[in-house]
Amino acid sequence: MSKLSPTFHSAIPVPSAVASLEIASSSSLYVCVGTDDGTVRVYDLSSSRATKGIKSLGDEVSSVACSYNASGVPTTVWAAAGRSALRFQLDTPKLILTVDDATCRLELGEDDEDVLNELRLSDNGKFMAFSTDSGTVGTVEVSTSRVSRMRAKHNSICATVKFVPDRPSEIVSGGYDSAILHFDFKQGSVLSRHDVSSAPAESGIALSPPFIQCSAMSPSGLYVAGTADGRIWLGGGGEKAPAASAGNKKKSRKWEGLRAEEGLWIQAANGPVVAIAFSGPNVIASTLLGTIIVFSVTRNDANALQAAQIWTAASQNVAKVNAMAVNAQRLVLGGYSKVGKGMIETWRFGDARGSDQSVVTE
Repeated sequence: MSKLSPTFHSAIPVPSAVASLEIASSSSLYVCVGTDDGTVRVYDLSSSRATKGIKSLGDEVSSVACSYNASGVPTTVWAAAGRSALRFQLDTPKLILTVDDATCRLELGEDDEDVLNELRLSDNGKFMAFSTDSGTVGTVEVSTSRVSRMRAKHNSICATVKFVPDRPSEIVSGGYDSAILHFDFKQGSVLSRHDVSSAPAESGIALSPPFIQCSAMSPSGLYVAGTADGRIWLGGGGEKAPAASAGNKKKSRKWEGLRAEEGLWIQAANGPVVAIAFSGPNVIASTLLGTIIVFSVTRNDANALQAAQIWTAASQNVAKVNAMAVNAQRLVLGGYSKVGKGMIETWRFGDARGSDQSVVTE
Protein backbone atom coordinates (compact mmCIF):
# COMPACT_ATOMS: atom_id res chain seq x y z
CA MET A 1 0.00 0.00 0.00
CA SER A 2 1.28 3.47 -0.85
CA LYS A 3 2.02 5.81 2.03
CA LEU A 4 -0.42 8.19 0.33
CA SER A 5 -3.27 5.67 0.52
CA PRO A 6 -6.33 6.96 2.41
CA THR A 7 -7.34 5.51 5.76
CA PHE A 8 -10.96 5.80 6.88
CA HIS A 9 -11.40 8.32 9.68
CA SER A 10 -14.99 9.36 10.35
CA ALA A 11 -18.55 9.73 9.10
CA ILE A 12 -20.56 12.88 9.78
CA PRO A 13 -24.36 12.92 9.29
CA VAL A 14 -25.66 15.99 7.45
CA PRO A 15 -29.30 17.13 7.69
CA SER A 16 -29.83 16.87 3.92
CA ALA A 17 -28.19 15.06 1.02
CA VAL A 18 -24.77 16.44 0.10
CA ALA A 19 -24.56 17.85 -3.45
CA SER A 20 -21.19 19.66 -3.40
CA LEU A 21 -17.97 19.94 -1.41
CA GLU A 22 -14.84 22.06 -1.30
CA ILE A 23 -11.77 22.00 0.93
CA ALA A 24 -8.67 24.20 0.88
CA SER A 25 -5.69 22.67 -0.92
CA SER A 26 -3.52 22.98 2.19
CA SER A 27 -3.94 20.85 5.31
CA SER A 28 -7.15 22.71 6.18
CA LEU A 29 -9.57 21.14 8.64
CA TYR A 30 -12.56 23.03 7.22
CA VAL A 31 -14.83 21.68 4.50
CA CYS A 32 -17.62 23.65 2.81
CA VAL A 33 -20.72 21.52 2.14
CA GLY A 34 -23.65 22.35 -0.17
CA THR A 35 -26.84 20.30 0.17
CA ASP A 36 -29.99 19.64 -1.83
CA ASP A 37 -32.19 21.65 0.57
CA GLY A 38 -30.54 24.94 -0.40
CA THR A 39 -28.12 25.10 2.52
CA VAL A 40 -24.37 25.62 2.83
CA ARG A 41 -22.52 24.54 5.97
CA VAL A 42 -18.89 24.86 6.99
CA TYR A 43 -17.70 21.87 9.04
CA ASP A 44 -14.65 21.81 11.29
CA LEU A 45 -13.32 18.28 10.78
CA SER A 46 -11.39 18.37 14.06
CA SER A 47 -14.71 18.44 15.94
CA SER A 48 -17.07 17.19 13.17
CA ARG A 49 -19.33 20.14 13.90
CA ALA A 50 -20.79 22.85 11.69
CA THR A 51 -19.31 26.26 12.49
CA LYS A 52 -21.19 28.43 9.97
CA GLY A 53 -24.31 28.07 7.85
CA ILE A 54 -26.20 29.68 4.98
CA LYS A 55 -29.85 28.64 4.67
CA SER A 56 -32.91 29.03 2.46
CA LEU A 57 -31.19 29.51 -0.90
CA GLY A 58 -34.24 28.01 -2.63
CA ASP A 59 -32.54 25.36 -4.78
CA GLU A 60 -29.99 22.58 -4.46
CA VAL A 61 -26.49 23.96 -3.92
CA SER A 62 -24.84 22.21 -6.85
CA SER A 63 -21.41 23.78 -6.35
CA VAL A 64 -19.44 25.84 -3.83
CA ALA A 65 -16.27 27.85 -4.52
CA CYS A 66 -14.39 29.38 -1.61
CA SER A 67 -11.62 31.80 -0.76
CA TYR A 68 -9.56 30.98 2.35
CA ASN A 69 -7.39 32.74 4.92
CA ALA A 70 -3.87 31.62 5.83
CA SER A 71 -5.25 29.05 8.28
CA GLY A 72 -7.39 27.37 5.64
CA VAL A 73 -10.64 28.77 7.02
CA PRO A 74 -13.11 29.79 4.28
CA THR A 75 -13.74 33.55 4.34
CA THR A 76 -15.85 33.90 1.20
CA VAL A 77 -18.08 31.37 -0.53
CA TRP A 78 -19.85 31.43 -3.89
CA ALA A 79 -22.84 29.08 -3.89
CA ALA A 80 -24.56 27.82 -7.06
CA ALA A 81 -28.29 27.50 -6.38
CA GLY A 82 -30.53 26.96 -9.38
CA ARG A 83 -29.57 29.51 -12.05
CA SER A 84 -27.97 31.87 -9.50
CA ALA A 85 -24.48 32.28 -8.08
CA LEU A 86 -24.49 34.02 -4.68
CA ARG A 87 -21.48 35.33 -2.77
CA PHE A 88 -21.33 35.42 1.03
CA GLN A 89 -18.74 36.72 3.48
CA LEU A 90 -18.12 34.07 6.12
CA ASP A 91 -15.66 36.03 8.27
CA THR A 92 -18.47 37.71 10.21
CA PRO A 93 -19.79 37.10 13.75
CA LYS A 94 -23.15 35.99 12.37
CA LEU A 95 -23.42 32.19 12.51
CA ILE A 96 -26.43 31.67 10.21
CA LEU A 97 -26.70 33.69 7.01
CA THR A 98 -29.60 33.97 4.56
CA VAL A 99 -30.14 35.22 1.02
CA ASP A 100 -30.42 38.75 2.41
CA ASP A 101 -26.77 38.53 3.52
CA ALA A 102 -25.47 37.84 0.00
CA THR A 103 -22.96 40.47 -1.11
CA CYS A 104 -23.53 39.62 -4.78
CA ARG A 105 -26.14 37.66 -6.73
CA LEU A 106 -25.70 36.83 -10.42
CA GLU A 107 -28.29 35.14 -12.64
CA LEU A 108 -25.99 33.03 -14.83
CA GLY A 109 -28.50 30.52 -16.22
CA GLU A 110 -30.59 31.62 -19.19
CA ASP A 111 -33.86 30.59 -17.47
CA ASP A 112 -35.07 28.65 -14.44
CA GLU A 113 -34.38 25.33 -16.20
CA ASP A 114 -30.80 26.31 -17.01
CA VAL A 115 -29.27 25.50 -13.62
CA LEU A 116 -25.62 25.87 -12.69
CA ASN A 117 -23.45 22.78 -12.34
CA GLU A 118 -19.96 23.90 -11.35
CA LEU A 119 -18.30 27.07 -10.11
CA ARG A 120 -14.51 27.42 -9.98
CA LEU A 121 -12.35 30.32 -8.83
CA SER A 122 -9.07 31.02 -10.60
CA ASP A 123 -5.89 30.68 -8.55
CA ASN A 124 -5.58 34.45 -8.24
CA GLY A 125 -9.25 34.84 -7.36
CA LYS A 126 -9.87 37.36 -10.13
CA PHE A 127 -12.21 35.19 -12.20
CA MET A 128 -14.88 32.56 -11.58
CA ALA A 129 -15.80 30.01 -14.25
CA PHE A 130 -19.25 28.41 -14.49
CA SER A 131 -21.08 25.69 -16.42
CA THR A 132 -24.82 25.16 -16.95
CA ASP A 133 -27.42 22.57 -17.97
CA SER A 134 -27.92 24.25 -21.36
CA GLY A 135 -24.26 23.59 -22.20
CA THR A 136 -23.10 27.16 -21.59
CA VAL A 137 -19.56 27.85 -20.36
CA GLY A 138 -18.69 31.26 -19.01
CA THR A 139 -16.66 33.38 -16.62
CA VAL A 140 -17.28 36.19 -14.16
CA GLU A 141 -14.75 38.95 -13.47
CA VAL A 142 -15.12 38.96 -9.69
CA SER A 143 -14.22 42.61 -9.05
CA THR A 144 -16.77 43.98 -11.54
CA SER A 145 -19.31 41.10 -11.76
CA ARG A 146 -18.88 41.25 -15.54
CA VAL A 147 -20.19 38.03 -17.12
CA SER A 148 -18.71 36.59 -20.31
CA ARG A 149 -20.24 33.57 -22.08
CA MET A 150 -18.32 31.55 -24.63
CA ARG A 151 -19.59 31.79 -28.20
CA ALA A 152 -19.51 27.99 -28.57
CA LYS A 153 -21.33 25.72 -26.13
CA HIS A 154 -21.88 22.05 -25.44
CA ASN A 155 -24.77 20.28 -27.17
CA SER A 156 -25.98 18.95 -23.84
CA ILE A 157 -25.36 19.52 -20.12
CA CYS A 158 -21.97 21.05 -19.32
CA ALA A 159 -21.02 19.29 -16.09
CA THR A 160 -17.57 20.61 -15.29
CA VAL A 161 -15.16 23.48 -15.92
CA LYS A 162 -11.56 24.14 -14.81
CA PHE A 163 -8.96 26.87 -15.19
CA VAL A 164 -5.65 26.00 -16.87
CA PRO A 165 -2.77 26.80 -14.48
CA ASP A 166 -0.37 29.56 -15.52
CA ARG A 167 -2.65 30.45 -18.45
CA PRO A 168 -4.45 33.64 -17.43
CA SER A 169 -7.27 33.33 -19.96
CA GLU A 170 -7.78 29.60 -20.58
CA ILE A 171 -10.47 27.23 -19.25
CA VAL A 172 -11.49 23.64 -20.08
CA SER A 173 -15.04 22.26 -19.89
CA GLY A 174 -16.58 18.81 -20.20
CA GLY A 175 -20.14 17.87 -21.06
CA TYR A 176 -22.77 15.20 -21.57
CA ASP A 177 -22.17 15.57 -25.32
CA SER A 178 -18.93 13.64 -24.66
CA ALA A 179 -16.88 16.68 -25.66
CA ILE A 180 -14.05 18.44 -23.85
CA LEU A 181 -13.67 22.08 -24.96
CA HIS A 182 -10.70 24.38 -24.38
CA PHE A 183 -11.44 28.13 -24.47
CA ASP A 184 -9.70 31.46 -24.40
CA PHE A 185 -12.32 33.10 -22.19
CA LYS A 186 -11.15 36.66 -22.85
CA GLN A 187 -11.72 36.10 -26.57
CA GLY A 188 -14.67 33.76 -26.08
CA SER A 189 -13.21 31.37 -28.64
CA VAL A 190 -12.48 27.63 -28.77
CA LEU A 191 -8.75 26.85 -28.86
CA SER A 192 -9.03 23.06 -29.06
CA ARG A 193 -11.42 20.17 -28.39
CA HIS A 194 -11.42 16.45 -27.75
CA ASP A 195 -14.43 14.28 -28.63
CA VAL A 196 -14.73 11.12 -26.58
CA SER A 197 -15.75 7.88 -28.28
CA SER A 198 -17.61 5.06 -26.59
CA ALA A 199 -15.56 2.22 -25.19
CA PRO A 200 -15.71 -1.08 -27.13
CA ALA A 201 -18.52 -3.27 -25.79
CA GLU A 202 -17.29 -6.33 -23.93
CA SER A 203 -19.21 -9.61 -23.73
CA GLY A 204 -22.18 -7.98 -25.39
CA ILE A 205 -22.73 -5.64 -22.43
CA ALA A 206 -23.46 -2.04 -23.43
CA LEU A 207 -22.09 0.50 -21.00
CA SER A 208 -23.44 4.02 -20.45
CA PRO A 209 -22.56 6.72 -22.99
CA PRO A 210 -19.20 8.43 -22.33
CA PHE A 211 -20.67 11.56 -20.75
CA ILE A 212 -18.02 13.74 -19.11
CA GLN A 213 -19.16 13.94 -15.48
CA CYS A 214 -16.17 15.31 -13.59
CA SER A 215 -12.69 16.67 -14.14
CA ALA A 216 -9.56 17.90 -12.38
CA MET A 217 -6.45 19.84 -13.33
CA SER A 218 -3.06 19.40 -11.66
CA PRO A 219 -0.79 22.38 -10.88
CA SER A 220 1.49 21.20 -13.71
CA GLY A 221 -1.33 21.26 -16.29
CA LEU A 222 -2.20 17.55 -16.44
CA TYR A 223 -5.93 17.18 -17.13
CA VAL A 224 -8.13 14.28 -16.07
CA ALA A 225 -11.81 13.57 -16.76
CA GLY A 226 -14.17 10.87 -15.52
CA THR A 227 -16.96 9.42 -17.67
CA ALA A 228 -20.35 7.81 -17.15
CA ASP A 229 -19.05 4.55 -18.67
CA GLY A 230 -16.47 4.08 -15.92
CA ARG A 231 -13.41 5.41 -17.70
CA ILE A 232 -10.81 8.06 -16.95
CA TRP A 233 -9.04 10.09 -19.61
CA LEU A 234 -5.68 11.68 -18.87
CA GLY A 235 -4.67 14.56 -21.14
CA GLY A 236 -0.91 14.96 -20.88
CA GLY A 237 -0.10 17.24 -23.80
CA GLY A 238 -0.22 20.39 -21.70
CA GLU A 239 1.72 19.16 -18.69
CA LYS A 240 4.75 21.28 -17.83
CA ALA A 241 7.99 19.32 -17.77
CA PRO A 242 10.10 19.58 -14.59
CA ALA A 243 12.81 22.22 -14.89
CA ALA A 244 15.54 19.57 -14.87
CA SER A 245 14.11 17.82 -17.94
CA ALA A 246 12.57 20.73 -19.80
CA GLY A 247 15.85 21.62 -21.53
CA ASN A 248 15.43 24.35 -24.09
CA LYS A 249 11.80 23.54 -24.81
CA LYS A 250 9.87 26.77 -25.32
CA LYS A 251 6.53 27.38 -23.68
CA SER A 252 3.72 26.60 -26.10
CA ARG A 253 1.55 29.46 -27.29
CA LYS A 254 -1.43 27.66 -25.77
CA TRP A 255 -2.11 24.72 -23.53
CA GLU A 256 -2.17 21.47 -25.55
CA GLY A 257 -3.70 19.13 -23.01
CA LEU A 258 -6.44 17.84 -25.32
CA ARG A 259 -4.11 16.34 -27.94
CA ALA A 260 -5.43 12.79 -28.37
CA GLU A 261 -2.01 11.33 -29.20
CA GLU A 262 -0.69 12.41 -25.79
CA GLY A 263 -3.67 11.12 -23.82
CA LEU A 264 -4.25 7.90 -21.89
CA TRP A 265 -7.46 5.96 -21.23
CA ILE A 266 -8.02 3.98 -18.02
CA GLN A 267 -10.95 1.61 -17.56
CA ALA A 268 -11.44 2.38 -13.89
CA ALA A 269 -14.80 0.82 -13.02
CA ASN A 270 -18.03 -0.68 -14.34
CA GLY A 271 -20.10 2.25 -13.09
CA PRO A 272 -20.00 6.03 -13.56
CA VAL A 273 -16.96 7.94 -12.33
CA VAL A 274 -18.63 10.92 -10.63
CA ALA A 275 -15.72 12.62 -8.84
CA ILE A 276 -12.00 12.92 -9.51
CA ALA A 277 -9.05 14.78 -8.02
CA PHE A 278 -5.26 14.91 -7.87
CA SER A 279 -3.36 14.06 -4.70
CA GLY A 280 0.30 14.77 -5.32
CA PRO A 281 1.43 12.42 -8.11
CA ASN A 282 -1.73 10.31 -7.84
CA VAL A 283 -5.25 10.50 -9.27
CA ILE A 284 -8.15 9.66 -6.97
CA ALA A 285 -11.55 8.74 -8.41
CA SER A 286 -14.91 7.81 -6.90
CA THR A 287 -17.74 5.93 -8.55
CA LEU A 288 -21.40 6.73 -8.04
CA LEU A 289 -21.78 3.79 -5.63
CA GLY A 290 -18.77 4.74 -3.52
CA THR A 291 -15.81 2.79 -4.82
CA ILE A 292 -12.67 4.89 -4.27
CA ILE A 293 -9.71 4.15 -6.55
CA VAL A 294 -6.19 5.60 -6.46
CA PHE A 295 -3.91 5.54 -9.51
CA SER A 296 -0.23 6.33 -9.67
CA VAL A 297 0.47 8.40 -12.81
CA THR A 298 4.00 8.48 -14.21
CA ARG A 299 5.80 8.73 -17.54
CA ASN A 300 7.93 6.00 -19.14
CA ASP A 301 11.30 6.38 -20.84
CA ALA A 302 9.54 7.57 -23.99
CA ASN A 303 7.77 10.27 -21.91
CA ALA A 304 4.36 8.63 -22.48
CA LEU A 305 1.81 8.63 -19.68
CA GLN A 306 1.27 5.43 -17.76
CA ALA A 307 -1.02 4.67 -14.84
CA ALA A 308 -1.23 1.86 -12.30
CA GLN A 309 -3.95 1.22 -9.75
CA ILE A 310 -2.32 1.23 -6.32
CA TRP A 311 -5.29 1.16 -3.96
CA THR A 312 -9.05 0.78 -3.84
CA ALA A 313 -11.72 0.63 -1.15
CA ALA A 314 -15.46 1.03 -0.71
CA SER A 315 -17.01 3.96 1.09
CA GLN A 316 -18.26 2.80 4.45
CA ASN A 317 -21.13 5.25 4.90
CA VAL A 318 -21.88 7.04 1.61
CA ALA A 319 -24.07 4.78 -0.53
CA LYS A 320 -24.43 7.28 -3.38
CA VAL A 321 -21.58 9.73 -4.00
CA ASN A 322 -22.36 13.20 -5.35
CA ALA A 323 -19.11 15.00 -4.52
CA MET A 324 -15.52 14.53 -3.40
CA ALA A 325 -12.90 16.98 -2.11
CA VAL A 326 -9.21 16.28 -1.57
CA ASN A 327 -6.37 18.25 0.02
CA ALA A 328 -2.88 17.46 1.27
CA GLN A 329 -4.08 15.39 4.22
CA ARG A 330 -7.70 14.44 3.67
CA LEU A 331 -10.23 12.95 1.29
CA VAL A 332 -13.89 13.85 1.86
CA LEU A 333 -16.85 12.13 0.19
CA GLY A 334 -20.39 13.46 0.23
CA GLY A 335 -23.80 12.18 -0.81
CA TYR A 336 -26.50 9.90 0.60
CA SER A 337 -26.25 7.27 3.31
CA LYS A 338 -27.76 3.80 2.92
CA VAL A 339 -31.01 5.05 4.48
CA GLY A 340 -31.21 8.10 2.20
CA LYS A 341 -29.86 10.68 4.67
CA GLY A 342 -27.10 13.20 4.04
CA MET A 343 -23.57 12.07 4.85
CA ILE A 344 -19.96 13.17 4.57
CA GLU A 345 -17.15 10.72 5.13
CA THR A 346 -13.51 11.60 5.81
CA TRP A 347 -10.33 9.67 5.05
CA ARG A 348 -6.73 10.56 5.94
CA PHE A 349 -3.60 10.07 3.90
CA GLY A 350 -0.64 8.20 5.41
CA ASP A 351 -1.84 8.33 9.00
CA ALA A 352 -2.79 4.96 10.44
CA ARG A 353 -3.67 6.68 13.72
CA GLY A 354 -6.67 8.14 11.93
CA SER A 355 -8.31 4.74 11.40
CA ASP A 356 -10.61 4.94 14.41
CA GLN A 357 -13.66 4.31 12.21
CA SER A 358 -15.75 6.68 14.31
CA VAL A 359 -19.24 7.78 13.41
CA VAL A 360 -20.28 11.19 14.69
CA THR A 361 -23.92 11.89 15.39
CA GLU A 362 -25.51 15.29 15.65
